[in-house]
Amino acid sequence: MTQIAIFPGTFDPITVGHEDLIQRAASLFDQVIVAVAENVNKTPLFSLEQRIAMTRRAVGGNNKVVVKGFDNLLVQFAKQHKATTIVRGVRIATDFEYELQLSYMNRAMDGSIETIFLTPAEKHSYISSTLVKEIAKMHGDVTCFVNADVVEALKSITWP
Repeated sequence: MTQIAIFPGTFDPITVGHEDLIQRAASLFDQVIVAVAENVNKTPLFSLEQRIAMTRRAVGGNNKVVVKGFDNLLVQFAKQHKATTIVRGVRIATDFEYELQLSYMNRAMDGSIETIFLTPAEKHSYISSTLVKEIAKMHGDVTCFVNADVVEALKSITWP
């Protein structure tokens, strides 16, 4: 049986930490669907279409990884794609507390879908999309946090 995992996130923008986790998840599963969330509760810097395109370019070299957008409940998306596992990245204790709460909610909605947590490589453990955007907004160098495609996309933003 094919083991399909979902790696969800907003990816606004995708970072080298995300890329690391996606590649490691791909070594554990037959297929990893990177699920780029529309997320109406956040105001992303990039549109859903831009985030999907940047994510595809970032992980497109791995034939076990596909990128799709979604705007419904994660467990619904997982069921639609016959995924049995949700993979979440955790960097610090507060990430774990939030992700654990989400995993319990997802399990309550559908007990057939399991959640696993992966930690990023230590060299990426402090990187977040939020911090990358803050640095870029102040015209700082983000080249060690995101790939070249994302660097160019951030440079094209007219910051307030």
